[in-house]
Order: sequence, then structure tokens, then C-alpha cells
Amino acid sequence: MLLILLGVLILHLIILVLLLVSTIANAWTVGGTKSTDLWYSCLTTNGGYHCSSASNEDWIQAVQALMVLSVLFCLFSLVFFMCQLFTLVKGGRFFFTAIFQILASLFVMCGAIIYTVMSPDGEEDAAFGFAYVLAWVSFPLCLGSGLIYIVLRKRE
Repeated sequence: MLLILLGVLILHLIILVLLLVSTIANAWTVGGTKSTDLWYSCLTTNGGYHCSSASNEDWIQAVQALMVLSVLFCLFSLVFFMCQLFTLVKGGRFFFTAIFQILASLFVMCGAIIYTVMSPDGEEDAAFGFAYVLAWVSFPLCLGSGLIYIVLRKRE
């Protein structure tokens, strides 16, 4: 049982790191001399690196909010898991932790979908970057982790 709890904890920490990196990294859209993320749009010209704020459009603000919410809900889920690990009665399930983890997965999915549909097509050779891919990878991992928490029972 200890190995299962350790595995779930490690999976949860991996998901949290993936969400943090995907939210912070400057590589949601990359191409040529331009890279765009949720917060900045950067352009490389003549050896210089010039960044400007992301657009003030509603869709990018929605993606920003959803990604921040997914990180926060994943972090809260980890805190609740640690609290429930020591306070939950024998035979109890980690429902509260599971709900927060599944909500985190839904937030990251919605944010990635909005970015996919609304992403700017500024350059011809622009492609989705690694941060965008990390967001999509963290979605099924986060959802699976939430489902594991629903099934998991506390034992002695």
C-alpha cells in the first residue's frame, strides 16, 4: 500500500510540474523568429530578443485564467491528499482530492482547446510548441490521477 501511495504522490508531483512548465514557458506557438506563450509574444531580430505583452483579447485571458486555475487546483489537490492521508479514517476514499484533480484536468483541457481554436496564425511556419504539448499531456495524466484517487482507499 505504501508503494501505491508513493506512486500516486510521484504522479501528482509530475503533473504539477508539467502544468507549471506549460503555464510559464514561452513556447505555446513557435516559428521562425517568433515565439508566443500565454503571457508574452517574443520576436528575435538581429540578435536581439524583444518581447511584448500578449494581446488583450478575451480568449487569451480565458486561457490564462484556466491554466492558472488548473495549477492551483492541482496544488490544492496535493495539499488535500496529504491532509487526508493522515486524517482520513480507515477504508475512506480520497473523494475531495479526486474532485479537485478532475477539475484541474477539465480546466487544462478547456484552456488548451480554446488556444487550439483561437491561436493566432501570424507566420506560415508557426507550429505549436512544447508548452502546448505539455498542457495536452498533463490533461489525461491529471484525469487519470483523479480517477485513481476515486478508486483509492486508505488502508492500514
